[in-house]
Amino acid sequence: MFHKRSDVYQAIRSLSEGSKRLRLTQLNESIVQTDLTRHNAGAMRKRTVGRLCQTPVGPSSAFHRNALQQRRDERAFTLIELLVVIAIIAILIGLLFPAFSAVQNQARRTQAKNDLTQIVTAVNAYYTEYGKYPLVTADTIITTASTPNNADLFYTLRAVAGGLNALDVANPRKIVFINPPDVKDPANPRSGIGTAAANVGRYFDPWGTPYLVRIDGTYDNQLVNPYALNAGATPLQIGVIAWSFGKDAQSQSVPGPAADKKTGTNDDDVISWQ
Repeated sequence: MFHKRSDVYQAIRSLSEGSKRLRLTQLNESIVQTDLTRHNAGAMRKRTVGRLCQTPVGPSSAFHRNALQQRRDERAFTLIELLVVIAIIAILIGLLFPAFSAVQNQARRTQAKNDLTQIVTAVNAYYTEYGKYPLVTADTIITTASTPNNADLFYTLRAVAGGLNALDVANPRKIVFINPPDVKDPANPRSGIGTAAANVGRYFDPWGTPYLVRIDGTYDNQLVNPYALNAGATPLQIGVIAWSFGKDAQSQSVPGPAADKKTGTNDDDVISWQ
């Protein structure tokens, strides 16, 4: 009985040891298989990386250069397109220039009208101060060639000792009745008092022509209207008038009277009494 039990124990022990050896063998095989798998995977990755590194770069770079060149070509103007744009701009300028010129001329007319109003106001203020009109003894049109002339009148009204107001004889109280600015360009005088030797002291309109003034030197409160039609009554019941030849610098109002304010070179004249 004892021997049978011992045999059984030995058989069990042998089975247990055999099982352990089998497990160790399987475990070793598993470890080896895992190492082989990792080694193969690493080798595969190395070969893959190697092939990627050996991929040529030239074609890709050339592709990008071609794409950039194509974009530049797409953004560039052709000569025909440039000429079309220039032509369109020229047409627009041609369409807009007349409108701009008309607006500019209207602004000058407005400025001339304001200047004429100030001239008439200054002469009337002189009359109020001294009880007489400046310089005149007859119903004279004051121009650049008359006596007194344009410069003499405005020397007096500006209280400048010059011309017929030398030593302030015509304005002894030295009262400034009008104070227009000097012209910006002495060689091309506009909108102010001339400063060049050839035109010093003259008062120019916005187009470059000296203003004209007629004063009631006979003190009958009547002045001949420079225009026979479309410029008010004839004679005018007023003591001072002033006007400008306008944009064309021409008028039939001097020596006058002109036939019609609304015709020919008279049409663009600017007058103080209307």
